[in-house]
Amino acid sequence: MSQGDELSAIRTRIDAIDDSIMQLISERAQCAQAVATIKRAQDPQADFYRPEREAQVLRRIQSQNPGPLPSEEMTRLFREIMSACLALEKPLLIAFLGPEGTFTQAAALKHFGHSVKTQALSAIDEVFREVESGSAHYGVVPIENSTEGMVTHTLDMFMLSPLKICGEVQLRIHHHLLSNETDLRQIKRIYSHQQSLAQCREWLDANLSQAERMTCSSNAEAARRAATEPGTGAIAGETAAELYGLQMQRRNIEDHPENTTRFLIIGATQFPSSGQDKTSLLISSPNRPGLLYDLLAPLAHNGISMTRLESRPSRRANWEYVFFIDCEGHQDEARVQKALNSLRHEAELVRVLGSYPRAVL
Repeated sequence: MSQGDELSAIRTRIDAIDDSIMQLISERAQCAQAVATIKRAQDPQADFYRPEREAQVLRRIQSQNPGPLPSEEMTRLFREIMSACLALEKPLLIAFLGPEGTFTQAAALKHFGHSVKTQALSAIDEVFREVESGSAHYGVVPIENSTEGMVTHTLDMFMLSPLKICGEVQLRIHHHLLSNETDLRQIKRIYSHQQSLAQCREWLDANLSQAERMTCSSNAEAARRAATEPGTGAIAGETAAELYGLQMQRRNIEDHPENTTRFLIIGATQFPSSGQDKTSLLISSPNRPGLLYDLLAPLAHNGISMTRLESRPSRRANWEYVFFIDCEGHQDEARVQKALNSLRHEAELVRVLGSYPRAVL
């Protein structure tokens, strides 16, 4: 068989495989529609988005992936299939910290897929209000960066809002220098969010020391300004470059290549365990000697690993604090329930902010 004949045979095989894939996806979509019919008959207000079920499916896909596609890419493909099927059941509206082109929007699309509708809002508290009012089904807000730490505004909103944490997303952050100036020496001003400027400090010192650094409300806003002002540049992602017609003059200028931001999915519903979960807590109590030890001891005594601890002013009295704790496990698990019961004897306030699946990478 000649190389031309061999290539033709492979392409014929690919066409047959594509036909099979299309048929199977259509069957999956029909199953999703059947599920929607059953759920509506049982409860007209039923939740069609089930994060614990999606997490279980994606983990199974990762564990059984035969290659050669990497697991992250296979997960992305199945996420989009699930997103399209969910849209047949009930289209979701997802509010996120905007404007268009931010990393928060990228996190929303990574978690929910591209078949949802997204709504850009200008502040974190607006995202919370939009979900609280029922205008959006869920919201996506940043919570922490691996190099720059916590987003305190998000923490503070949990002290005021009744919303639950329904999920988390981890997004690898790659910063690019965007500008229509091809000569870096002509860039006299750099726009970006303050965290992005901090995450690229070493690169900026070495390569654009002459440029004034200007903070913006978001990287997308930085790109918008750079697109209209000569002699300027922005630090932002690929989406912002495409949205505002800027050229990527330098890629991946972040100082730490493992730079990752964690985002939270917020909503009104608490979901069952996926089998690999986290629980987030808000705890407060009047200050006393050994308070923090007393608050953490129930976790250790019940074999629960704490993954994060943050404190914020309580706003009720000077030098009084509330503690935000992330720990492994779901609040429905016996060991977590036992720890929570012990915590309620030690603290004035113990509030479960949510139990949710650990991020599927």
